[in-house]
Amino acid sequence: MTRARAILIAVIGASLMLQGCVVGAVVGTAGAIVGGAAQATGAVVGAGVDAVTTSDEETRAKREREQRAHDREQRRCAERQRRGQTC
Repeated sequence: MTRARAILIAVIGASLMLQGCVVGAVVGTAGAIVGGAAQATGAVVGAGVDAVTTSDEETRAKREREQRAHDREQRRCAERQRRGQTC
């Protein structure tokens, strides 16, 4: 049982370095190797890590929001300059 726990801890530690759905696959595979109880634990840990990581869609949406904010600030600055003010 000690060896199984050591394997599970090593896999969980390594999975924290991975992102997204890959984590679920790695932890799920490790759980299948270690046994039924470890598989349930791996699924919980995989879901927790997946919830913490940022998806590609979230990253794209954030980038678009930041770009819109930048464009808005550039328009405001250009308007201030037309009025003879500084940005």
